[in-house]
Amino acid sequence: MGASRIHCSGDARRLARRRLPWMVFDYIDGAAGEEHGAALARTALQDIRLRTRVLVNVSERSLAKPVFGRVAQRPFGIAPMGMCNLSGPGADLMLARLAADYQVPLGVSTVASTPLERMIEVAQGHAWFQLYFSGDGSAALRLVDRAEAAGYDTLVLTLDVPEVGRRPRELRHGFKMPFRIGPRQFMDFALHPRWSLSTLLHGRPQLANFTTADKFDRTDSRGSADWSYLDRLRDRWKGRLVVKGVLDAEDAERLKAAGVDAIQVSSHGARQLDSAPVPIHALQAIRAALGPEFPLFYDSGLRSGEDAIKALSCGADFTFFGRILQFAIAAGGEAGLRALWHVLSDEASLTLAQMGLTASAQVKPPSSP
Repeated sequence: MGASRIHCSGDARRLARRRLPWMVFDYIDGAAGEEHGAALARTALQDIRLRTRVLVNVSERSLAKPVFGRVAQRPFGIAPMGMCNLSGPGADLMLARLAADYQVPLGVSTVASTPLERMIEVAQGHAWFQLYFSGDGSAALRLVDRAEAAGYDTLVLTLDVPEVGRRPRELRHGFKMPFRIGPRQFMDFALHPRWSLSTLLHGRPQLANFTTADKFDRTDSRGSADWSYLDRLRDRWKGRLVVKGVLDAEDAERLKAAGVDAIQVSSHGARQLDSAPVPIHALQAIRAALGPEFPLFYDSGLRSGEDAIKALSCGADFTFFGRILQFAIAAGGEAGLRALWHVLSDEASLTLAQMGLTASAQVKPPSSP
């Protein structure tokens, strides 16, 4: 029933807010500080205007977009997100099946609630492993070895979390990872019986990529990661290396020189620093600094297929959606996820038509040839 009521990402969010415990909803939806940065990111995307053309035959349109030698059937993929199974039992595998069906990259988080080996299997190889540095980096390197053994060919190193940002909504609810239930959380869950009973039936979501020896503490500092660590990782990982969380053109130029294969411009969904640069503006500056050929990906603040096309017009080669996919799952399970995916696809295709374009690959920044 929830799936039939999803006509935009805002509908999915509204339904999810009603159905999820407050703690879970605010973990997915919340941002850093006063959340002004999140609002600015949205406003900046909303303010972008696209060039529209008429008398172009756009009756046949393609959303396919090449990325790392493969043709994705959409110009957007699935961003890595931690503990997705909080949005609904089996959410990770719903996302993996979606990635397989549309041949789009699925970001598999270090803190996923399904083992990385299972995720790439269900995604039929359309999966990239997202890596967090932690401690002295040794546990992260063991995960790198596991990813290689499982068949991943793309590693996404996330560098915008030297320390976990302060997210007041999480703090008010006492959110913890690994997931813990105290009296306050118990009352919250009791007021949301549909989610609670379903979660109880399927088991509490866990951090699936960690052993007893390699425990993960979300609050541990990652502040010791530096350029020498990147060099070590680049030497060790023979596949494609993407660095995610870049908002500075000078950093981007140095990363390119260090041999990374792509950069993902991202503010971590505004979850890290309330006063971080507006990511869509950073994307434009980084594209200008790196030139037209270097692969640039984008996430943060995207809420529609039209937003994805806007990001392409600002210099992205490919885009990623995050939390709105979790909202769709919370709203209507796998049917809800598919419903929102079709909405995003329709929005992107209609945007191309209004622009007088027949393929997402034709979307370029204004100065591009």
